Amino acid sequence: EFRRVLFRSLREMSKRNSSAVARLKQDYIRLKKDPVPYIVAEPLPSNLLEWHYVVRGPEDSLYKNGLYHGKLVFPSEFPFKPPSIYMTTPNGRFKTDTRLCLSISDYHPDTWNPAWSVSTILTGLLSFMLERSPTLGSIETSDYEKRQFALRSIEFNIKSRVFNELFPDLKKDAEEEIRRRKEAASEKNQAHDPQADARAEIGRAHV
Repeated sequence: EFRRVLFRSLREMSKRNSSAVARLKQDYIRLKKDPVPYIVAEPLPSNLLEWHYVVRGPEDSLYKNGLYHGKLVFPSEFPFKPPSIYMTTPNGRFKTDTRLCLSISDYHPDTWNPAWSVSTILTGLLSFMLERSPTLGSIETSDYEKRQFALRSIEFNIKSRVFNELFPDLKKDAEEEIRRRKEAASEKNQAHDPQADARAEIGRAHV
């Protein structure tokens, strides 16, 4: 009897899972056809219920030049239950690797609408990120700190295996940007190197 009940519940779980996966596949196709501004997202190949996203800080925001990696973890009952939302990259707005309390997250199943898609969730996340209203999982930082987090975000992300595997184009862009910054810093140091100036003076004196 126990075994029969167990098999039945496993069958039900698998059915629910396949329903969630089918819906997420539809959302993925829709997302590729009609991308969300400033955001890219990819599911883990090994688990379609876990998606990773990257928010590119809008030009007119404190997050300009920042890349913010995070994840959505969908329940097997999706779309009838909302996902958990996390942000991994330090950003100055949300705690990292902490479930965020948003109207589109699993903190608020009462306000969740099954018609909402992955695109809706990502749009809502960006919108809330750009606001200042506090919530469970948000933090208070200065504008200066947010800009510093934005600058450091690229170097933080490329240490992540998942980021590099799921977003190879962003990884490549990040590596080029880091190389550019190093070259610019090196040129700046040379330009302000008093010893180099002194050596040049000595060289001119011997001519």
